[in-house]
Amino acid sequence: MTPAALDKAALALPGAELSIKWGDDRCYVVGGKMFAAADGAAASLSLKVSDIAFEALTETGRAKPAPYAARFKWVQFDDLAALDDAEVVDLLARAHALIAGKLPKKQRAALGLAD
Repeated sequence: MTPAALDKAALALPGAELSIKWGDDRCYVVGGKMFAAADGAAASLSLKVSDIAFEALTETGRAKPAPYAARFKWVQFDDLAALDDAEVVDLLARAHALIAGKLPKKQRAALGLAD
């Protein structure tokens, strides 16, 4: 997946916004909460996953526990370019849903997110 395709896929999700943090890291947020992040060059991708996906991805070696965020079930893919576009779109949608699902009901409604 290319950096431009990553931006397009992440920002197509309801209420998603781009926030530049920690120098030049590209953080994708919904309701002010981060659901995915890429380094400035968009070479690597970190995102929130379910408990089961965390185990599956890290045990098989497809991803590694994300630095500083593994305890929150975040994984890191070191080579974004090697990932299949459809898989990344699916992972982003799931990460977005996990984070958006924990937002307060009022905030979800303001963002146009269905219950």
